[in-house]
Amino acid sequence: MWTDHETEQDFLNFGGVARTVAEIIVQAQSRPISIGVSGAWGVGKSSMIKLIHNELARRTGEKGTQPNEDAQSAKSCDFIFVEFNAWLYQGYDDARAALIEEVASTLAKEAAKRKTGLEKANELVERVNWFRAVKLTASSAAALALGLPPTGLLGELWGLGQKAISGDVDQGSIDSTEAAMGKATASAAGLIKPKKTTSPPKEIHALRKSFEDVLEEMGVTLVVLIDDLDRCLPETTISTLEAIRLFLFLKHTAFVIAADDQMIKHAVKRHFQGVEDDLVANYFDKLIQVPIRVPPLGTQEVRAYMMLLFVENSSLDPAEKERLRGEVCKQLGSSWQGKRVDLKFLRSLNDKLPEELIARLDAADRLAPLMTSASGIAGNPRLIKRFLNALSIRMAMSRAQGVGVDESVLAKVLLFERCGDPKAYALLVKSVTDSDDGKPSFLVEWEKKAIAGEALEQKAPWDDPFITEWLRLPPQLGERDLRGALYVSREHAPLITPEDRLSSEAADLLVALLEHPGMAASIKDRLAALPRPEISVIMDRLLGRARQEQDWGIPPILEACMVVAAADPSQGQRLAGFLTERPGSQIKASIVPKIADQPWSKSVFSAWDNDGEVSKPVKSAIKAKSGNGNVPVK
Repeated sequence: MWTDHETEQDFLNFGGVARTVAEIIVQAQSRPISIGVSGAWGVGKSSMIKLIHNELARRTGEKGTQPNEDAQSAKSCDFIFVEFNAWLYQGYDDARAALIEEVASTLAKEAAKRKTGLEKANELVERVNWFRAVKLTASSAAALALGLPPTGLLGELWGLGQKAISGDVDQGSIDSTEAAMGKATASAAGLIKPKKTTSPPKEIHALRKSFEDVLEEMGVTLVVLIDDLDRCLPETTISTLEAIRLFLFLKHTAFVIAADDQMIKHAVKRHFQGVEDDLVANYFDKLIQVPIRVPPLGTQEVRAYMMLLFVENSSLDPAEKERLRGEVCKQLGSSWQGKRVDLKFLRSLNDKLPEELIARLDAADRLAPLMTSASGIAGNPRLIKRFLNALSIRMAMSRAQGVGVDESVLAKVLLFERCGDPKAYALLVKSVTDSDDGKPSFLVEWEKKAIAGEALEQKAPWDDPFITEWLRLPPQLGERDLRGALYVSREHAPLITPEDRLSSEAADLLVALLEHPGMAASIKDRLAALPRPEISVIMDRLLGRARQEQDWGIPPILEACMVVAAADPSQGQRLAGFLTERPGSQIKASIVPKIADQPWSKSVFSAWDNDGEVSKPVKSAIKAKSGNGNVPVK
């Protein structure tokens, strides 16, 4: 199993991008910089943030140089990091105030530890407390201005004051008033510090100046790493962006913001309703000086990612795992030259890999192309990890319950479940459950054609290009019993066999018909006594078995189907339709006298008589029986 969290290990050769971002921040030499790391959900933005953090931390203490600058005069890189996840504060705290407070408290701690800039850092904390106080009272002041009851502590005082005006006051109200006054005083004392400047514009300017002074005196660059912004509700997103804007473009600051830019633009549009699209785009673009997109993954990267995940969970020595990771990333860096990351490459790095690991690497080798192209995964690292976790869970269930499922078979079924058309998957499940041996035999011919590269002219829901690629993927499933694989996959598709819907009597009769179809006539009366829905289920199962027949003379299964049709006449039309659908080349003359006396045979004979693939002996037999009333005389 793999945790669904960001990683500090580079499995995708993102290190080059992380080093580029770190270099941009170093080369800024204390000038303000804002970098946006964008990409869709799950593509690796959080991991990229971690890699950037580690790269900058590694460079702490190194000399950074500007173009045309003497290296000896270059300043040493010294970074302080603030990692902020707005999503964690959503619903619990104001994201804007939380970010400002996190920055101030981090600087205060660093100042105390470094024994420099402590006085200015404490002043910054006091100013941040003023902002907290503004948040406490702003809604109440606005409400009073509009003639509405305010909220919060002032709201309590307002309500009690209204009681006093109306004369509806008792001792309890007085005690409540005193308690509320005490809370208001205590809160204000803890948040509001006496300042000479009191107007919001002056305080904002003073806050920015105080923030810049702290960094200047400490001689550091503050790197603020913002993550999961695109997970937030629009209000939280905008609140965080406004806090960023407060500190943005100040000396000694670098902001790295990881978010799906499309989600950010959606939040801006929702928050500022009625704003034109151009202005929405400009809002975010003005915050970001350097936009960087997380590179999309191709087949090589997906294959490497899956292989490294398997290596990570293997029994190899940690040092060997790290060596393999480094070599794989190095090889990925040369993939544009045609170099491949595959099983052959991994085995060239270590020719003594465990057999169990080799099997998994082989599976990754084969699955990678579909994991890249299938719309349900599309090379998304998080979705790939979830796919592998689901596979791991189902294999564990298989072992625990003694089902004994082949992992490659289960992986192929799971891939179809996740990426294929749901209707096609439902038909696959039905084919397996309707078959007495659990084999989806209808796939056999399709798999042969797909592997041979022949065109498949499929009808919906089988006309998805994914199906053709999936059919080519080993192992072939048409002749495999998939009941075990579907059993451990029943979280999405319940495995309901025909027997599950039958009474004990009906289930016994079905077993008898399948095992001894030629003796079906002996149980005709018992079949006729069954409820009609149960007879329909039995016919479903018999026709599923009959589909495996390739020669339609008088196979034993035909006798069983005819007896069921006699027990319930409505099943005769189903049998007639089934026989009509058989390829004409499979029909033998011997079947004609066998079914000629059946009331439903007229439509069957008429269809065969007009089918160019049906042989002349069959048509002659039909003509010979044309006087029995079931076949129209020409």
